[in-house]
Amino acid sequence: MTRKIALLCLVLFSIVGLASAQHVVKGMLVDSETQEPIIGATVVNAATKTGDVSQLDGSFQLTFIGGDLTLDISYLGYTPVTKKLTVKGNVDLGVIAMTSDAIGLGDVTVTASVAIRRKTPVALSTIEPATLEVKMTNQEFPEILKMTPGVYATKQGGAYGDSRINLRGFESANIAVMVNGVPVNDMEWGGVYWSNWAGLSDVTKSMQVQRGLGASKIASPSVGGSINIVTKSTDAKRGGTVYYGLGNDGYLKQGISFSTGLSENGWAATFLGSKTTGNGYIQGTDFEAYTWFVNLSKVLDNHTLSFTGFGSPQWHNQRNYNNYLTIAEWQKQPLGYKYNPAFGYDMNGQAKTSNRNEYHKPQLSLNHYWTIDDVSSLSSVVYVSIGNGSGYSGQGYTSDDRSSWYGASSGLPNNLFRRPDGAFDYGAIYALNQDPDNLNGAKMVMSQSVNQHRWVGLLSTYTRQLDQLEFSGGVDVRYYKGIHTNVINDMYGGSFFIDQTNRPNLTSTDWKTRKLGLGDVVYRDYDGFVFSQGVFGQAEYTDGPLTAFVSGSLSNTSYWRYDRFYYDEADARSETANYLGFTLKGGANYNLDEHHNVFANVGYISRAPFFSGGVFLQAATSNITNPNGVNEKSFSFELGYGYRSRYLTANVNVYRTSWLDKTMVISQDASSYEALVLNMEGVNALHQGVEVDLVSKPLKGLELTGMLSIGDWRWTNNASGYLYTRQGQPVDRFGNEVPMMSADHYRMKVNLKGIRVGNSAQTTAALGANYEWLKGFKTGLDYVYWGRNYSYYKLNDVSSTLTPETTYKQPWMIPAAGVFDFYASYRFKLGDFNCLLNGKIDNVFDQTYIADAADGDDHTWKTAKVFYGFGRTWSMGLKLMF
Repeated sequence: MTRKIALLCLVLFSIVGLASAQHVVKGMLVDSETQEPIIGATVVNAATKTGDVSQLDGSFQLTFIGGDLTLDISYLGYTPVTKKLTVKGNVDLGVIAMTSDAIGLGDVTVTASVAIRRKTPVALSTIEPATLEVKMTNQEFPEILKMTPGVYATKQGGAYGDSRINLRGFESANIAVMVNGVPVNDMEWGGVYWSNWAGLSDVTKSMQVQRGLGASKIASPSVGGSINIVTKSTDAKRGGTVYYGLGNDGYLKQGISFSTGLSENGWAATFLGSKTTGNGYIQGTDFEAYTWFVNLSKVLDNHTLSFTGFGSPQWHNQRNYNNYLTIAEWQKQPLGYKYNPAFGYDMNGQAKTSNRNEYHKPQLSLNHYWTIDDVSSLSSVVYVSIGNGSGYSGQGYTSDDRSSWYGASSGLPNNLFRRPDGAFDYGAIYALNQDPDNLNGAKMVMSQSVNQHRWVGLLSTYTRQLDQLEFSGGVDVRYYKGIHTNVINDMYGGSFFIDQTNRPNLTSTDWKTRKLGLGDVVYRDYDGFVFSQGVFGQAEYTDGPLTAFVSGSLSNTSYWRYDRFYYDEADARSETANYLGFTLKGGANYNLDEHHNVFANVGYISRAPFFSGGVFLQAATSNITNPNGVNEKSFSFELGYGYRSRYLTANVNVYRTSWLDKTMVISQDASSYEALVLNMEGVNALHQGVEVDLVSKPLKGLELTGMLSIGDWRWTNNASGYLYTRQGQPVDRFGNEVPMMSADHYRMKVNLKGIRVGNSAQTTAALGANYEWLKGFKTGLDYVYWGRNYSYYKLNDVSSTLTPETTYKQPWMIPAAGVFDFYASYRFKLGDFNCLLNGKIDNVFDQTYIADAADGDDHTWKTAKVFYGFGRTWSMGLKLMF
């Protein structure tokens, strides 16, 4: 018995001694360029294969009995780090900076004005590469941001690439979207056609949303915020990927990429290609898209050159905004909300549509980063974007004939050409055009609205560090030409067509009887020009926990157009309209300690109005400029608080943005070329709210996320405007032409003070959880909620009675809704390949909800015209990495 007790004591003392010999090895991982913590990196003891995962603040911690230790540190998108050390006690490795595995990516990040938490005083959200890999499947590109505060993204009509995004209630025209620091918003109307950039999901390295003023240095900033997309660069190591994915409704995707790695002479290259096809969730919205990407990099001592080119040629059939239906009408359709009123057949049973888009808008850029010396550098990018494509546009001999192309009108299906099965009867149009009584030719023909873009620009930033001060300044120059014409592409059985569009400025009147055929121009033929020149500067001061900055920019934007359709050659060129804009903003961030920080920013923006809907009274048909066109202004103020620890990251911010002197052009009847239009001016709005987001890792392998955004967005004044024809001619209330600004020039007042801003949910919330069950195997569930979403109205459709004063009422509020999304991923080895198998189910419980709505006559659900969100959809994919 004594021996057993002695043996037990010996074992216990050995265990205690072994435990006392355990030492703690800890450190913190950060990105070498941004100093942001790296979350989820693996830190492994090379001998035992045990270790830790870096937490929300980038920290890691593991125990070791002592002696020689080799740590292998790795994370997706970064060059692995190996640390060899001898452990004799507790070891603090301090901050370990990990570098991107892509050559020149840091240089692109500088150009892209990527913000840094606990330093840059702005509200921001960053989507990491690992999240993009798992969640960016067959959903629309903007939808990856739906868990972000202030974001509302929908698929609109539901066709490929036809999605939209709002940020803090602002539409895409007021959100700066940049790819590698290069702006991609349309130079004429300010928005983004996401179908042109749908292939970006294949080449995106990271995404960052900066809400409000943002950190962007470009000379033409936005009001609502910015979306910074950084594409992949050239991998420093040789390798590649092969991808195959599939999903609902015939979705199929294949892709391949290859990187040469960095050669001994400093060259490296990466190539990527993919193809995506599908039938579309919505009836008659089949599509085909390709993506190509190439990056060539060269390292020359203190210079880095990087050439990037990418594009996504695509075609897709659509269900556009004219195909809204009322709730009652959707319920009548056998296909429910998948029904497409514009989809149909000709007399031979061939599927046809009047809504189709095809486009290719590649972007080519050359980045140069020059480390001049230890304290100064120059980062420049020269870029070219050449867009070619078109969309269908139905033409008619009369305005009623033109309107007959619409699949629906006022929320009801167009039954003039409707088959018994509900499909659009395109065969009946052939019969109409071949009627021998049509002495004036075809009643209805189809045209292509051709849009060609030619865009070149230069963005260059010089940075110099002087002790605690960093100065940066540069230039932002852009030149744009948009070529817009409509050409007949389908006569629908007609022998000729006469375009009755009124052209009063032409000396000759033979256009009234000219017989047109395939390839001939109808409705419009003009070029739009925009030339912007800007300078910017910023001073940033850093002193321990304090970072503060002031910045400003000055820009001149010139607009003109050249019209070959509505004007004789002598008058084809319009006058040049010049607008001087500027920005002033400043902010500060103070780190109270290693966990808490506070920030504030304030700014004033004076931005030139847009070419369309601002500078020209009717940009598609008239050279007449807006006599009351002025800069739009905004004044913004924001306060924020952040908390960061090993287990929790949380951010809270409040904002207030006053939007002043907005200009808009609204139509008496959007479907009629003869309708009168009202040029509104002095429209003001207030966007204010509070946003909260958090991430927590309470247990190993478990991550929880949350978000809440509550906005209060409304129009704050009553506005007025003058009446014009679609050719920009001033008129009286009866449509008679009168001198501009004369006593008879009809002026209307629109009362909209206190009316809620529509088209975006003013309350959004999200909860998410994911758990790593086994090494490499992870599942997650997200819930997103949308509330206080008011119908879209945009002050459109002036009353046909043309009363001197119109009072708007609160638009219909869409019922609140929420959906669950499930995803899973598994990383594993297959021979010599690293593999990723992932799957996703969106709207798991097949929730029926309204995502988009246009307000109706009585501002209730009965007359509202709506699109429903998608029901349950799924996708899965396999990626092999070599």
